[in-house]
Amino acid sequence: MSIKKLFNSKKFFLFNLSLVSMLVGVVLASVFYFSCSTGISHAGNKVFAEDTNAGRNNDLEALKGLQYSFNSVAERVLPVVVEINVEEVVKQTIPQGNWPWDFFFQNPQSPPEDKENENKPKEQEFKKYGLGSGIIVRRIKDKVYVLTNNHVVGDAKKISIKLYDQRQFKAKLVGRDERKDIALVMFETKEKIPVAKLGDSSKLKVGDWVLAVGNPFGFESTVTAGIVSALGRRGGPGENISDFIQTDAAINRGNSGGALVNLNGEVIGLNTWITSTTGGSIGLGFSIPINNVKKAINDFIEKGKVQYGWLGVNIGDPTPSMAKELRITKAKGALVYDVFKGSPADKSGIKPGDFIVRVNRIKIKNSSHLVLVVGDLSPGKESTFEIIRYGKKIKIPVRIAIRKEEKKVIALKKNLWPGFTVVPLTDEIKKELKLKGNLRGVLIARVEKGTPADIAGFRELDVVEKINDKKIENIMEFYRSLNDTKNKEILFTIKRDKNELLIGLVR
Repeated sequence: MSIKKLFNSKKFFLFNLSLVSMLVGVVLASVFYFSCSTGISHAGNKVFAEDTNAGRNNDLEALKGLQYSFNSVAERVLPVVVEINVEEVVKQTIPQGNWPWDFFFQNPQSPPEDKENENKPKEQEFKKYGLGSGIIVRRIKDKVYVLTNNHVVGDAKKISIKLYDQRQFKAKLVGRDERKDIALVMFETKEKIPVAKLGDSSKLKVGDWVLAVGNPFGFESTVTAGIVSALGRRGGPGENISDFIQTDAAINRGNSGGALVNLNGEVIGLNTWITSTTGGSIGLGFSIPINNVKKAINDFIEKGKVQYGWLGVNIGDPTPSMAKELRITKAKGALVYDVFKGSPADKSGIKPGDFIVRVNRIKIKNSSHLVLVVGDLSPGKESTFEIIRYGKKIKIPVRIAIRKEEKKVIALKKNLWPGFTVVPLTDEIKKELKLKGNLRGVLIARVEKGTPADIAGFRELDVVEKINDKKIENIMEFYRSLNDTKNKEILFTIKRDKNELLIGLVR
């Protein structure tokens, strides 16, 4: 092999690499050896070794302290978390005239039914059994109250409670609420019963240690540990209005209604649901903050149901383009889209386009937060709402009313003003909808069904060009003209496709 080929060969490269590595190692070893041979460095080395051991001991003690904390919390909380067993009677339609249904659900000796009704479906009652968890939250004389989820009790005909010490009691439903998925059951006894200490969920921070206590898959009195992985989560089954605590503490079926507790042994959440592709825990469990249900516990005991406050508005979170035009980009809160005529909001002077930033001393984070805050306000009591209107802050006193049942609230849509929601007519929207570039106005994004606006003929994707012959250039001008009380009747100039329409609404 030639010298040139040798220098370019892979073997020669690897040899050089190995040689260089050995030389570097020898140099570093020499430097380390001689530097550690001095008296000062040698003494320093001894101190370093002692610090390392001390650090390890401190770490071990810290871990032991955490373990003892978990032990202490478990001892305190396990007795106040119960197992709830329910028996529910459900009806299921059974097809007639088909085997094997006839064999299982009819008496073989019974006479056949008339041919006219032979193949008509019938309903058969079945007993359905459920298992969940609950928290002992209150005792009044001989009555002991247990908080759980609404979906745990369902439409149970029979409810039984099993305590940590295996004592069992028959219980009955006190009250239930679908909006927050909570329920309160009660059993009576003269015996000594421990009661949970409720904490303050508003003090929680992401990263806080928490323990989940319940009866997953029927395994009684199970404790799992984790951290608060997020706060203020939205979603979950149904239309739950709560914001949730997210935790990676293992929560599984049967944990529903159980306790999420802090290291002080205080209940700070009601375990409610998980998200999972397998049906088991994947580290995404959600709990209702205990502050969201404290008032509900009192309402259940005193009234048998949750009594919500009602403001009488349709609200939402503004888009960035809306926030810019309304001058609220740096503010947090909830935007009022519609107001129910005759509602507390209407009577007090809250208008469409108002941005609610504070209620009493509570800063509003978003529209979901406002729903919770208003729901917990005492009906008949005056509250102070701070809003931003046309870029300026003002305060409005409001006397909250009692929220009616959902069906009755929906029926009130006939009184909703204006009954439709608008968004800025941006260049992107014009391009998407193939509208002319020089078109000015605001775009109708939604029309509430059953409202006067719906009946009058407003439609989604209509462009509002004018209100009472005044040109509308942006969202701010739209709300200013809409809220102008000089005219009882408002005339809207609408651009729909290539047509221009006039639609009137009576205020």
